[in-house]
Amino acid sequence: MEQKTPASELRDRMERFRLRMERDHPTWEFAAIFGRANQFYLTGTMQDGVLLIPRDREAVLWVRRSLERALDESFFPDIRPMRSYRDAAAGMGACPGVIHVETEVVPLALLERFQKHFPFREVKPLDAGAAMVRAKKSAYELAIMERAGRIHRRVLEDAVPGMLREGMSEAELGGEVFSRLVREGHHGITRFGMFGTEMVLGQFGFGENSLYPTGFDGPGGCRGMAPGAPVLGNRDRTLRSGDLVFVDCGCGVQGYHTDKTVTYTFREPVPEEAVEAHYRCVEVQDEAASLLRPGVMPSEIYETILGSLDPAFLENFMGYGNRRVQFLGHGIGLAVDEAPAIARGFDEPLEEGMVFAIEPKKGVRGVGMVGIENTFVVTRGGGRCITGKNAGLVPVE
Repeated sequence: MEQKTPASELRDRMERFRLRMERDHPTWEFAAIFGRANQFYLTGTMQDGVLLIPRDREAVLWVRRSLERALDESFFPDIRPMRSYRDAAAGMGACPGVIHVETEVVPLALLERFQKHFPFREVKPLDAGAAMVRAKKSAYELAIMERAGRIHRRVLEDAVPGMLREGMSEAELGGEVFSRLVREGHHGITRFGMFGTEMVLGQFGFGENSLYPTGFDGPGGCRGMAPGAPVLGNRDRTLRSGDLVFVDCGCGVQGYHTDKTVTYTFREPVPEEAVEAHYRCVEVQDEAASLLRPGVMPSEIYETILGSLDPAFLENFMGYGNRRVQFLGHGIGLAVDEAPAIARGFDEPLEEGMVFAIEPKKGVRGVGMVGIENTFVVTRGGGRCITGKNAGLVPVE
């Protein structure tokens, strides 16, 4: 059953956001939240409007459309209607000279329209701080993500093998997986925070199509539907005996996601080289997950794992050819690609309740992308998997 975000959750999130602003920007005066995911996180609703947070007063959610829906689905204490930013400006009073906004997602034209009525002189970013506030999940959020993880496990581990049949296209498989996920409870979108990233569900590839170059910042490949829609799977590539099947997709419930990759072998086994590479990736996943403990830095996990790998194995690890990504995993929640990442430069210690998708993968010429991905919660005993434990390379006759 879908539910409203509890008022206690919203109060805690706003308090932690303000504390983070105090830490990162001690002189901050005013924050404007335009991004839908951050608005939802802080208010429990996702509308056309802006959340304004003065340092010394209570926040107000100004809604252009739909006020009725916002009031129906949110416990946020102050939701007001606006026809334009003029109404919000009249209701908020004087604007300080410096405001903080989500500079990663707010278009310049929108900001200029806002500035007509809020005459600030300088913009500063709040993206990193807001991302770290969202990174630590509450028990309420974890319960929702665990529901997504159970759906993910059932569909990819139990249902997909029965979908595979000779002659089907990648696009057909993608459509069937999407339909089954939605029937099981998936919310129907795979949301990314990175600017310009579009994804219907995930990446589907038969054989070497899972190595095909993409503009997406991930280790796997995908030929997709067309140059103008490089998503889901290709209509022309059909399943043949001996193919490696690569399925990397998200699943979500009430806005929260999990991420998971499972590989399958269709009718004939893949070469031993690919089998060995795959199971080494599974070992890497388990090693990385064991380090997901409070106090450990993500950069430390990355360096530890990369430093333990044989130089020969590193060739085509986390990508293929010169298209290797520089991370081992990523935070996940209201977006699939949340901070922090398991990568260099992420030096803030982990906290219990953070959630990561760990995805060690390796491209194998003539075969495709082997490897694995699951979603883990940071605990004192190491990462707790919420998306299942199947090691992949699932044989399908």
